[in-house]
Amino acid sequence: MPVREYQGKQPVLGERVFVDPTAVVIGDVTLGEDCSVWPMAVIRGDMHHIRIGARTSVQDGCVLHITHASDFNPGGFPLEIGDDVTIGHKALLHGCTIGSRVLVGMGAIIMDGVVVEDEVIIAAGAVVTPGKHLASGYVYGGNPAKPLRPLKEKEQRFFPYTAANYAQLKDLHRAEGWEA
Repeated sequence: MPVREYQGKQPVLGERVFVDPTAVVIGDVTLGEDCSVWPMAVIRGDMHHIRIGARTSVQDGCVLHITHASDFNPGGFPLEIGDDVTIGHKALLHGCTIGSRVLVGMGAIIMDGVVVEDEVIIAAGAVVTPGKHLASGYVYGGNPAKPLRPLKEKEQRFFPYTAANYAQLKDLHRAEGWEA
C-alpha cells in the first residue's frame, strides 16, 4: 500500500495529487495540491513531520526523511518543502527546509538543518552539508556545495514552467488510472 498510516498518523493529500503505485508515503506527511510522487520515491514521516507545498514534484527514486528528536538533537529536524519545487531523480533530502521555486538536481544530497531559500538551483550530485544556509538567487554545486554563480533570468523562468509541466504530466497519469 503506497500511502499508509503509521502510529495513528495518516498522510494528508491535497487536491489532484498523484502518488505512483510503486512510491511509498508514510505517516505524518502532507502533500499540497497538484503534487506528484513518481516511481520508487520514498517519503517517510515516521518520527517527525514532512510538509510539501503545492505543485512540487518528487522524482523517481528520491528519498525524503526527517531527523527525530533525541538527546543528541533536541527538537529534531522536520522536512519542509515549499511550492513549485522540482526534486530530481534519486535526490536525498533529510531533515531540511527547502523554499519555493527550487530545483534540486538529480542525485543531490541535502542534509540535516539545511535551509534553502526561494529560487535556488542545486546542481546534480551536489552535497549540501548539515546546517548550511543557501541564499536565494544562486546555483550551488559540488561537495561540499558552494555558490557557483547567480541565477540567469531564463533559469528563474524555468521554475514555474517545470512545476506546471509536471502538474500536467501527473494529470495524464491520473487519467489513465496510474495512482495509489
